[in-house]
Amino acid sequence: MMQTLEFLTKTPNMTTVAPFNQSSGLIDELLRGMRLSGVQYRRIQAGPSFGMGFEAKPGHAYFHFLAAGTATLRTDDGGLFELSAGNAVFISHGGAHALSSDADRPVQDIDGFGATALGDTVCAVDASPDTPPCTLLFSACMAFELGSLQGLGSLMPALMLIDAQGQRYPGLMPILAVMEREVSAARIGYSGILARLADVVAAMIVRGWVECACGNASGLVAALRDTRLAGALLVLHQDPGRDWSVAELAAHCHASRSVFAERFQATLGIPPLRYVTELRMRLASQWLTLERLPIEEVALRLGYTSQAAFSRAFKRITGHPPGASRQRSRSPA
Repeated sequence: MMQTLEFLTKTPNMTTVAPFNQSSGLIDELLRGMRLSGVQYRRIQAGPSFGMGFEAKPGHAYFHFLAAGTATLRTDDGGLFELSAGNAVFISHGGAHALSSDADRPVQDIDGFGATALGDTVCAVDASPDTPPCTLLFSACMAFELGSLQGLGSLMPALMLIDAQGQRYPGLMPILAVMEREVSAARIGYSGILARLADVVAAMIVRGWVECACGNASGLVAALRDTRLAGALLVLHQDPGRDWSVAELAAHCHASRSVFAERFQATLGIPPLRYVTELRMRLASQWLTLERLPIEEVALRLGYTSQAAFSRAFKRITGHPPGASRQRSRSPA
């Protein structure tokens, strides 16, 4: 069954979303910690008949923006979605999918098409070289890192369909238009401009998802919106290296120790101090693999009195020592 964007898109109405109050500071922390890396951009043009396949890339996200024409999105679970100009697609878990002119069109892997390099991270693809182009697609694939709130990634829907021209994402369409102009003009430094614009686009999409997730919120999403927990989560994420106690965290929520601990466990599924430890290890993984910080500096930042104590905690949570985590990030994909 073909499904339309209007039926599927669940994005926030910016005039009716309830204010986040204390939670807004936590959302700020989320967006500041978010990183895109290894971004590869494609400017794809196609004629009336085309079919492009995109392989599964765990740990990555795909983003497609249809600037002109129409397309059919096919997901690996058999879903079919009709796209038109101004629609965007965010595939947060890097699942396999295809974009084609119609549902029955055979597809060829996107890497099999001839590509013209426009820079180190950008290329142009003509998916229908024998016919005049009538479809223009801007595509990106990137490693998607949510920093200290990386746990949100597994909660995000595998597919988000967005009407970039709609009122529910004000400001998104102009940014996408600028990205398209940067790719087309290929001016000096445009790869750096694209990287920063991609960060903004991803941040807007994640913010919109958090804002509209209240209807079926659970776990960390529910906690982000719960002002009775947001105060504690905010100070935790701002100062993860402090030797926190449950009583101190409860005080930031103006609640008793027992009431806070019970609500925290019920909402997030783990006790407060276990969350503190897991938060530290998520940050440690990011600092070790992405920022290449020395192990001793990471241990110091996170409040551990010795590298040995940090290494034991890291292995207990992740299953491997910090040195192995760094080595894995150096291994070829």
